[in-house]
Amino acid sequence: MSATTRPAGEPDNTSPGDAGASTGTGLTGETALSTSTGTGGEPSNAGAPGTGRQESAAQPGTYGPEVRERLERDAKEIIGRYPRPRSALLPLLHLVQSEDGYVSDAGHEFCAEILGLSKAEVVGVSTFYTMYKRKPMGQYHVGVCINTLCAVMGGDQIWDELTEHTGVGHDETTPDGKVSLERLECNAACDFAPVMMVNWEFFDNQTPASAKQLVDDLRDGKEIAPTRGPKRLCTFKEASRVLAGLPDGLAGDGPSAGDSSLEGLRIAKANGWKAPEA
Repeated sequence: MSATTRPAGEPDNTSPGDAGASTGTGLTGETALSTSTGTGGEPSNAGAPGTGRQESAAQPGTYGPEVRERLERDAKEIIGRYPRPRSALLPLLHLVQSEDGYVSDAGHEFCAEILGLSKAEVVGVSTFYTMYKRKPMGQYHVGVCINTLCAVMGGDQIWDELTEHTGVGHDETTPDGKVSLERLECNAACDFAPVMMVNWEFFDNQTPASAKQLVDDLRDGKEIAPTRGPKRLCTFKEASRVLAGLPDGLAGDGPSAGDSSLEGLRIAKANGWKAPEA
């Protein structure tokens, strides 16, 4: 993912469903999992998203032993970054989403147990934030900005034509599992409106025709590069892993700013303009 993506922060005292002191699990974060910062060894390639790894759930609400071991290793690294284990809930939700393609019942159970929280506390947080999905998303999650500027520049038309073209709506996935769609609020890229995102990478200055071609190419397995950022797209599961705070090494790959964003700076430099002195 590009440098525009940042790992999730912590939910303490800032969000509904805040993980309170009563856990209801009989475990504390410290006893559920050590909070030392070491990983106990780097995850093998077999444990990386999109590499043909073992199916996640042995049965509803549980993970198989190999998946569980890998998740615990990654969770230990993440939890070690925070003063209190429960503060790691948001990145851990991204972690389990990277395993299943959404926050499954098994993912809720894992987060609750490992952090010493009740399942209700975990679900209360995961269902508040729209980036945590309640059902499996596609390999490529396509977001269309429908906020004010993008909407008047064509975002609403893009959404209407794209949903008709694919036959799926908001947070729905195509039958082949390749693409899911989402109506997005502002992507903080108004100078490139209308904007779309695929797994949180930017696709600027879109039209209904280019949007439909992009989705068709993704479903056909073609190599697609974002307008800015890395030269390749990661999968939705891989993007979730990065949001959990486990980098993929692509943060500095490619430009993060485009000409429209930099034009004002060029004009200011050419005219010798500077911000007022404080």
